[in-house]
Amino acid sequence: MHNLTTLTALGGADARVDVFDHITIAENDGLALASVAARMGQEAACQAHLRTLLGAVPEVGRAVLHDPEAGFWMGPDQWMVGAPRATHEMLADQLKDHFGETASITEQSGAWVCFDVTGPAMPDMSERLCNIPIREMAAGDVRRSVIHQLGCFVIRRDAPDHIRILGPRASAQTLHHALITAAQSTA
Repeated sequence: MHNLTTLTALGGADARVDVFDHITIAENDGLALASVAARMGQEAACQAHLRTLLGAVPEVGRAVLHDPEAGFWMGPDQWMVGAPRATHEMLADQLKDHFGETASITEQSGAWVCFDVTGPAMPDMSERLCNIPIREMAAGDVRRSVIHQLGCFVIRRDAPDHIRILGPRASAQTLHHALITAAQSTA
């Protein structure tokens, strides 16, 4: 039998955490993700299922920061749902059971890298990274933006100094380099 070990998006056995005096950048390897796309003619039924799962349907530019599942709007009748991988490792299968024939569910955990950025200099760092109105964003606001030529989602979390960045896993090293460079430039 093979003894296989999973690696994080940055290639380590454990998630990487970079701590500066004013910013912490933490690779979040404990997030399960799945996309939900309403099927044609099933939009209302899909939204009803999403409402029972999250408590509300995420609107344009918004996330529902629900526990344990959370979700955000990605496009017309399309959402991303996330949950702790420790309890939702088979999230896509769980969502397929929940939504039935009303939505197409696609496993996304291996497609995205997640970084949690916290600290008092987070707004300054964000302004160096991308053109989102970070100082005007409230908890639950989501923006799709370009960071270092990579399409990313930036989610404002509950804490005022916390954002979550989802970027393409295949470019995790590039995105991480951009985050580190921006953090160092705010010192």
